[in-house]
Amino acid sequence: MSEFDDLKQKISKFVDDRDWDQYHTPKNLCMALIAECGELVEHFQWLSEEQSAELSSEKLEEVSHEIADVFVYLLRLSDKLGIDLVEAVNRKMLLNEAKYPADQVRGSAKKYTEYKNRS
Repeated sequence: MSEFDDLKQKISKFVDDRDWDQYHTPKNLCMALIAECGELVEHFQWLSEEQSAELSSEKLEEVSHEIADVFVYLLRLSDKLGIDLVEAVNRKMLLNEAKYPADQVRGSAKKYTEYKNRS
């Protein structure tokens, strides 16, 4: 069993023990996910680039909790929809490699539509 499967079981037990599955619809999980992303972003709001890369240990711990919350909701959503998250990421990376060929995009932050088929 993978670590993802272990986590999914742990989260599922946590939810079942509290009778919360009734609230864990894909819509609600997406809404909770975006709310947690907002909480994560709050930790970086108004920081300079340098400050955002040099968080205190206390702030880093708070950020780690928010990242964990985001991950829990993402894992729960993928589980509810029957999506193998690792497989989905691997498939998406293949698509990204085709959309963003390294020899064409290296060092550029442009979206693929801004350079595709241009020389």
